[in-house]
Amino acid sequence: MTTLTHPTDTAHATGERVLPPLRLGRHVIDSPVVLAPMAGITNRAFRRLCREAGDAGLAASGLTGAHSLYVNEMVTSRALVERSPETMRLIEHDEEEVPRSVQLYSVDPATTAAAVRMLVTEERADHIDLNFGCPVPKVTRKGGGAALPWKRDLFRAIVSAAVTEGAKGGVPVTIKMRTGIDDEHLTYLEAATAAVEEGVAAVALHARTASQAYSGSADWSRIRLLKETITSVPVLGNGDIWSAEDALAMVEQTGCDGVVVGRGCLGRPWLFADLAAAFAGTQVRVRPSLGEVGETLRRHAELLTDFYAGDELRACRDIRKHIAWYLKGFPAGSSVRNQLALVDSLAALDDLIATLDPDTPWPGEAAEGQRGRAGSSRVVALPENWLASRVLDAAQGEQVAQAELSVSGG
Repeated sequence: MTTLTHPTDTAHATGERVLPPLRLGRHVIDSPVVLAPMAGITNRAFRRLCREAGDAGLAASGLTGAHSLYVNEMVTSRALVERSPETMRLIEHDEEEVPRSVQLYSVDPATTAAAVRMLVTEERADHIDLNFGCPVPKVTRKGGGAALPWKRDLFRAIVSAAVTEGAKGGVPVTIKMRTGIDDEHLTYLEAATAAVEEGVAAVALHARTASQAYSGSADWSRIRLLKETITSVPVLGNGDIWSAEDALAMVEQTGCDGVVVGRGCLGRPWLFADLAAAFAGTQVRVRPSLGEVGETLRRHAELLTDFYAGDELRACRDIRKHIAWYLKGFPAGSSVRNQLALVDSLAALDDLIATLDPDTPWPGEAAEGQRGRAGSSRVVALPENWLASRVLDAAQGEQVAQAELSVSGG
């Protein structure tokens, strides 16, 4: 990727790593950076872009061993057990992806066990992450996602089922969660403690509540408190990492063992080059020109075409949502942006990219900062009387049983 061969600062590595490698069970992740699973984003195509960037980041610094962890978009355990064709496609990995990481969403311990057993016995994954952080109303109103840790018994049973089945094949299980439902109903410390007791290999915390969704600021002090509480397995921090400098700041302020990056890499897969270099102790950073961004955009569309089995139209429909993120801060005219948002073939994409001035330099601050959805805080949709007890009752159990329907990749 051309975008990764022109760092703006060729300072040599200091020789002092910011953090040691991240250990997840039998896996050693050289660069302690994790790509957060994002619905409709972290498919095989985007993961490859990020992985290539991360590897090139240390190569540009004269180093090797940039391998981070790139997690696929969430799939439901139920859809996996039922072998939904779309879900089976979503868990596919490139041969070069090591370890292969799958994120599962589940609300039922038995289905969780069956899904993990399938992944392990069929050798489809080397690492499994459990989603307890989804704030989407269609999930939380049925007791799933970020709402689920409120029910202590159900949470512990799901984690135990996954860890037990994963251990049979040496596949470590981790969890990703939020701080709680809202500031009055925090769950993260108790849930993390329970998960560690059940044998998880690491805990990742998005330092927002479900009520915040993606609004406001992540409260990194809660990552620090979690790190102080959990000492036997790695604690990973997530939330408001828009640059390598943000990641370094999070580590310094919280003491976390690694970072999880989500919206910060939208339209900038080269962020993983910056992160790999930063954690290796070098000042190398990627600042691509508009021409280099165009090349990356084109390669992304090409990889999506392969992901969709040669369907250019579907690939181009997918790439449309990425265009504003790629072009953020660049002086690309509204006409070109609008046409790019309607592109329907690789040839049409090529024609439009050709109209961009390739020599336009990185726009600096205008291209930095928040990307992706933000929105505003809200009252979390929950099942009736969900907050009345920390234990699941029969009626709520029936509601929760429906929470896995139609949310793979959602």
